[in-house]
Amino acid sequence: MKRIVPNISVENCKEVLDYYKEVFGGEIKNLQMTDGKEMFKGQEGKILHAELHINADCILYLNDTFGPKTESSNISIILQLDSEDEINQLYTTLKLKGTVTFELQKTFWGSYHAVVTDCYGTTWSMDYAGR
Repeated sequence: MKRIVPNISVENCKEVLDYYKEVFGGEIKNLQMTDGKEMFKGQEGKILHAELHINADCILYLNDTFGPKTESSNISIILQLDSEDEINQLYTTLKLKGTVTFELQKTFWGSYHAVVTDCYGTTWSMDYAGR
């Protein structure tokens, strides 16, 4: 495993992103909007992904919420993985007693990606860039 990065899903992501930048400092990078993406039709103007680079080792990922708010936490853990074998093994293990939110697949951004909420309610977002 390369690192673990928090991903925070919130309503009004732009407002929250600006607030965290004010609180922690740093630089907003890799801001991706839903605009122009067919799978997000009707969700225009929302932030699909943003990164607040506080320093080289401290990065917060943020995005707008999509759909109805759930009872679960709005925080997931992103695992940036080292190999296809590693993502396959973790995905297979976590989904046994968990709930798959996003099936393991090659994505439009070029990574293998999956999201599973485990049996304890922790959401694991797994990503292997294949590089």
